[in-house]
Amino acid sequence: MAPTRDSVLAALKTVTDPLSGSDIVSAGLIKALTVGDAGDVRFVIEVSPSQAEQYADVQTSAEAVVKALADVGSVSVVMTAHSTPAAPPDLKPQRADPSGPQKIPGIDRILAIASGKGGVGKSTVAANLACALAAEGRRVGLLDADVYGPSQPRMLGVSGRPASPDGKTILPMRNFGVTMMSIGLMTNDDQAVVWRGPMLMGALQQMMSQVQWGALDVLIVDLPPGTGDVQMTLAQKAQVDGAIVVSTPQDVALLDARKGIDMFNQLGTPILGMIENMSTHICSNCGHEEHVFGHGGVAKEAEKLEVPLLAEIPLHLDIRMAADGGAPIVVSKPDSAQAGAFRTMAKALIADGKA
Repeated sequence: MAPTRDSVLAALKTVTDPLSGSDIVSAGLIKALTVGDAGDVRFVIEVSPSQAEQYADVQTSAEAVVKALADVGSVSVVMTAHSTPAAPPDLKPQRADPSGPQKIPGIDRILAIASGKGGVGKSTVAANLACALAAEGRRVGLLDADVYGPSQPRMLGVSGRPASPDGKTILPMRNFGVTMMSIGLMTNDDQAVVWRGPMLMGALQQMMSQVQWGALDVLIVDLPPGTGDVQMTLAQKAQVDGAIVVSTPQDVALLDARKGIDMFNQLGTPILGMIENMSTHICSNCGHEEHVFGHGGVAKEAEKLEVPLLAEIPLHLDIRMAADGGAPIVVSKPDSAQAGAFRTMAKALIADGKA
């Protein structure tokens, strides 16, 4: 019988935190723990950068106690170091800067990942594309601008509150080679963001201008679904090099995707391409392929708009589990066919000079 989450945590509780003297679970060091159906275990040990060397033996011990469990599959342990100094400035309502689109210093390109409606996997695509570009050697940033439903901290296995050395500049978080900032890092997990348009615009401008992004080849912006204030603010205040529209093949999703494309056309933002997510499902037991949401609808729409179809991403359990577990499929299973779809797309964008 495969181990459970509780049995893994119980095993990890036998490993002592060298600084606090308690176990590493009670000390809050274990993050993004997932246990797959085949007994595969993945988790992150999160420590302060100054203490990384002191925890080298802890990582080895933690991996050993989990591997000792009955019927355990593969064990993947990642140790990350995040700074935790002073809290950043609060993102408060501010009036939008009246100036036109500005280039963010140090950032070569800005790519917006958009969708006409929610639930089509836009944020999953954004996280995997960011990690795929980073794996190809690009300097990548990811701005989670989905203010009402920020999911990138969970998907990238990032927790904690960003630091601010001077109370003005915000230091972003980093994992898997991706520099990331999200409103989700500024609020509690169960705290709703109840803001009107001006507050959203001010928060977005702060995350673009006050975050110390450093030198980036590309900043990917994970937009909220629809055609609202955040999308308009981004296009009007920052020089966006292009948008990628994510949709499922079904007609209802495509209706909304067309509206999103029309919005970018009105704002003068070029469409770099479309992505058909949940394109097909292959049964893990019998290998039967089924098009749950239809198939080819996004390809036809892309052809009509004369933009490329960048990828057809399958509907696969591993993609969902990887995102929920804090390590996108491109990171957790880089050699899988599912990760290959994102890697191929990243290479194509780089080859075309778009990323």
